[in-house]
Amino acid sequence: MELRESVKLALQSLWANKLRSILTLLAIAIAVASVIAVVTLVNGANRYVATKVNRYGATVFTIAKNPPVITSFTEYQRYQKRRNLLLDDYRYLADNCKQCAMVGALQTATAPVVYGTKSSTDTQIRGYTWTMPALQNLNIVRGRGFGEAEETHAAHVAVIGTDIEDNILGGEDPLGKEIRIGGVPYTVIGMGERQGKTLGQSQDNWVAVPINAFQKTYGTAKTITIYAKAAASGAALNAATDEADSLMRVRRHVRPGEEDDFTLNTSDTFVALWTSISASFEIVVVAMASIALVVGGIIIMNIMLVSVTERTREIGIRKALGARRREIMLQFLIESATVAAAGGVIGVIGGLNLAQAVTLLLGFPSSFALWIVPVALVMAAGVGLFFGVYPAQQAARLDPIVALRAEA
Repeated sequence: MELRESVKLALQSLWANKLRSILTLLAIAIAVASVIAVVTLVNGANRYVATKVNRYGATVFTIAKNPPVITSFTEYQRYQKRRNLLLDDYRYLADNCKQCAMVGALQTATAPVVYGTKSSTDTQIRGYTWTMPALQNLNIVRGRGFGEAEETHAAHVAVIGTDIEDNILGGEDPLGKEIRIGGVPYTVIGMGERQGKTLGQSQDNWVAVPINAFQKTYGTAKTITIYAKAAASGAALNAATDEADSLMRVRRHVRPGEEDDFTLNTSDTFVALWTSISASFEIVVVAMASIALVVGGIIIMNIMLVSVTERTREIGIRKALGARRREIMLQFLIESATVAAAGGVIGVIGGLNLAQAVTLLLGFPSSFALWIVPVALVMAAGVGLFFGVYPAQQAARLDPIVALRAEA
């Protein structure tokens, strides 16, 4: 009965001051919404990256001139001094890596693609070896990929992304159509599966051509990325990466004890790198949201102190009628915790809607983590209780006679 009565009185007090209660819980709601939205978006990004990397397979690794992320200008200058990886490096590795089940190479550029009177912008042009679709697990949903002979003879054939069919070909059957890439005609022989958008950027605005044909247009001096696949994961992958690393060091005349002048990455490397980056980002944003929670708690404390002052006579009357200190304190604690918890509920709903809005507008992946809901609600209620203790104590310590005289 004591708890029920305290809850009833607390809710009546909050309802009597609706605007004040709403403004108080907004600070908590904004902080909780920030935490929910960030965790949901980061969780979605982690799953997306893991899915995309694992899409290549756990047995695929890459060799590139530079690491995937450069964190300082000094690092950038150091990596730019490295020699480019060339097609001859790929051929050397393909001919000599016994532990590699398959080796391929990729080179990219950006150029418009033209068909009739229509053209694309910022289309990624990929110079592929014939093995690359298999190494990237690229499914050809229509037509076929190009073969080894077409690569060797620099045939003017192309595999396109679905954006090219939708925006340039007008939904026509792409097979056999002639498109122009950098002014050079290519015949479409295949189309890759639709991959959707990430961060609002389409992943289907691309055209792949044989790498020898690509280099006739864009030159042979630019660096390439070498893809290789081991026969299996685990020990076989380690053996393949060790052999590939040794072969590349020999090929590029890297002396014993010297640092590699190339970067070898496995799928685990990419996932670990992204997880590290996203974790740092998540910590920073959650720390900022925590500051917002503290600010919200201070606002609750301030409002509750004002409420204690305004309700001095009410407290005096209740004490005169026999209410004990703990009952007065419990009532004010319930009020502060209720405001904070309500803010937490609103924040959870708002955070999820915000994350979904970002996904819809920008294409940023999101994935709801169920565990964050109770954590956020407990955090919000905890802030309310923590910052409500002092006002509740002030109310409980009021002398009933002094309280009644102050309002007389």
